[in-house]
Amino acid sequence: MTGARGGLGAWCLIAAGALASGQNLPDILKQGEKVFNQTCSTGYCHGVRGSAGAAPRLAARGFDRLFIFNTVMRGVAGTAMPAFGASLPRSDVSAVFAYVATLNGIANPNLPAAPAATPQTPLSPDAMRGRELFSDAVRGFARCSTCHQVNGIGISVATPMAQIPASVPALRALATPEVSTATADGETMPALLLSNTSRNVILYDLTAPPPVLRTLEPAAVKIAQGSAWRHASVIGSYDDAELGSILIYLREVVKP
Repeated sequence: MTGARGGLGAWCLIAAGALASGQNLPDILKQGEKVFNQTCSTGYCHGVRGSAGAAPRLAARGFDRLFIFNTVMRGVAGTAMPAFGASLPRSDVSAVFAYVATLNGIANPNLPAAPAATPQTPLSPDAMRGRELFSDAVRGFARCSTCHQVNGIGISVATPMAQIPASVPALRALATPEVSTATADGETMPALLLSNTSRNVILYDLTAPPPVLRTLEPAAVKIAQGSAWRHASVIGSYDDAELGSILIYLREVVKP
């Protein structure tokens, strides 16, 4: 985040100026919508075209350029909104900024110019394919990014993997000891427990994707260790070759 914050003032000045030369607004908005759908309109975040999801509505809120830009770059502390300035290419940040600005009635958004990107090791072809599969919108909620976040893409429902599985069979057989069994109102469900205090019990109900965030009265829920739920039940939309590409992608970008 140091680089992102360090250049923020200059970026905002550019954002307040004229549209950067050589940039075609319709193409940028198309790119921004694509990136938004892959990073923001997923699982328990914002809805399609900035509608409300688990996260607040973004469209027609009257947000100004500076607020939109700061939020995209820095995220929102204490929430699931990450700092995309630290994870997305500058061109993608600019495009998302423009897209969200138009959702708020800014017809001709002034775009931040993209400074030179920090050199990064390029992904291998298999890893690039794995990145696409990780957040494949065609699969709906049956995609990895419904529950996992990598490089700012996806939802942090599950904790990051401490170690990437060594093979596709190991991924399918991945143990999930953190999943418990919760019983509430006569209903039993596999659950990821987030908080269990005298005031409330907060958990993700994993009965069906996407996970449902539930807040329950302590007296109304019982938690038992262990569950019949298995990771394999939510990755059935991928074949072995696709999962192999996803594992290659994770090995190249995830630092346990």
